[in-house]
Amino acid sequence: MAADPLDALRLALMQDVLPVGMAVVERARRAGPQGVVEVFTAGGDPLAQLRQEGEPAARSVRENLDRFQPGLGNPVIKVSVHDVPAQAPPSAATASGSPSGGPNPGGTTQATGPERAALQATLARIDARLRLLEQRLEPVAGEQP
Repeated sequence: MAADPLDALRLALMQDVLPVGMAVVERARRAGPQGVVEVFTAGGDPLAQLRQEGEPAARSVRENLDRFQPGLGNPVIKVSVHDVPAQAPPSAATASGSPSGGPNPGGTTQATGPERAALQATLARIDARLRLLEQRLEPVAGEQP
């Protein structure tokens, strides 16, 4: 909840009271006072029913308020973002490239088995394409660069 009492009140009004009020106004517009009284005499939970009926209109009002001033209709939630250093899985420490089996300063692990074969095939294909590109870019003998 909001730390500021006025923000807490505004949030409660926007989230709880506005949908009910919008539903009451819509019922009064459509069916008059009988439509408003009907929801309270029908049984069940009238406030929950009104809140559900008025939510689409209230959402529209809140979105319009946010277009006017961000955070006015829907609350602005403060978030804290920070980097978390990547940690290698416990089994990767023994498979790291260092001879002692200790931590790998580069933060990489060696691929094993099928991963290694796929990696080597991909690297070979990249190498072949780079060589072909270099051949095409080399100036033909006698041509000025």
